[in-house]
Amino acid sequence: MTRTHLVWDWNGTLLNDFDLVLSATNHALGTIGGPAVTADHHRRHFVRPVADYYAMVLGRAVDADEFDQLDAIFHDAYRAGLTTCALADDAVNAMRSWDGSQSLLSMWFHEDLVPAVTAFGLDGRFNRVDGVQVALGGDRAFKAGHLARHLSALEVDSGSVVLIGDSLDDADAARSVGAAAVLYTGGFTDEERLRASGHPVASSLSEAVRLASAA
Repeated sequence: MTRTHLVWDWNGTLLNDFDLVLSATNHALGTIGGPAVTADHHRRHFVRPVADYYAMVLGRAVDADEFDQLDAIFHDAYRAGLTTCALADDAVNAMRSWDGSQSLLSMWFHEDLVPAVTAFGLDGRFNRVDGVQVALGGDRAFKAGHLARHLSALEVDSGSVVLIGDSLDDADAARSVGAAAVLYTGGFTDEERLRASGHPVASSLSEAVRLASAA
């Protein structure tokens, strides 16, 4: 089947916010005496639920109350620094180069996502924009259900869909609904981990769109 609809991931894909995420993570962990995480470590070892990643870094368990505190500190730091972020270098050109319809699906909070999309001048670019509007399940499978609901609301056949994202969660979500995926190395995940998934991998968003067109 021809792929006619493109679903974009936001954080780490269209939005170049990895440095901010790393900074906010280190700020949160630093409040409890945790070590600083390097960019390489985050890309190679980050896992969901995020509490499991924090536990790995700290070398001890992180209970629900402590995680809630760390998560709030992380998001406060992230929101405070968001104005320092920009779209990926070729994001606009990549979006323009896709011939079919497009939508945006993010694991970021919907009430924060929509004004951010507007602030970056992307109004009208997407048929639908969906962030998270319920309490996060936190595990790697959460995005699969999020994508299924997104496509259902769009009334799009999943077989006609390709998703461009920067994480293994994106690959899993696409596979779960029968969509194709192209993974982008400029975001949150080490390139070797992405290639090990078996999905096409691109070093730029423009290349990702070219691969998506052939998926």
